[in-house]
Amino acid sequence: MIGAMGISSSLVVGIDGSTSWGNNSSGISSPADRADFLARRRSFDCIIIGGNTARCEPYSKTPVPLIIISRSDTNPVPENPDATVWNKSIAEAISDAQVRFGDNIHIEGGITLINELIAARAIDDLYLTITPARGGVNIFDWKSALESFSNSTKSEIDGTIFYHAWRSVS
Repeated sequence: MIGAMGISSSLVVGIDGSTSWGNNSSGISSPADRADFLARRRSFDCIIIGGNTARCEPYSKTPVPLIIISRSDTNPVPENPDATVWNKSIAEAISDAQVRFGDNIHIEGGITLINELIAARAIDDLYLTITPARGGVNIFDWKSALESFSNSTKSEIDGTIFYHAWRSVS
């Protein structure tokens, strides 16, 4: 496992697994998802995203420091004074972020990053939101992702389903 306890990730998907419409998640999200996501992310020491997520999603303001993993040295969100670009692997970024900011890291990357971390068993908590949206792109197999965790809870608000999945601590 990469890092210590406290590595969490959030992802919103449509019921068909689509994660984006028109290059970002706004067409997939719902008001209930947005409210839950914005409230939760304030509790973390920092947020890590990939360069593509930084270029496609609104990250001009974040409640905590933002780390962008990118091969480019150009900051895609220069208007965010809390954003820093690191040319590192996700494992190195998590480790360095824990030293610099604290153990509670929130990963808000796309499906490539999330799938890599799930496969490496590097995510302690997955917050997965399923909305009624259909027909987007960048399909995420959310059912298999949930099966990667030993525990989960499910709730629903206004047609939006919320899963919180986590691994048992041995």
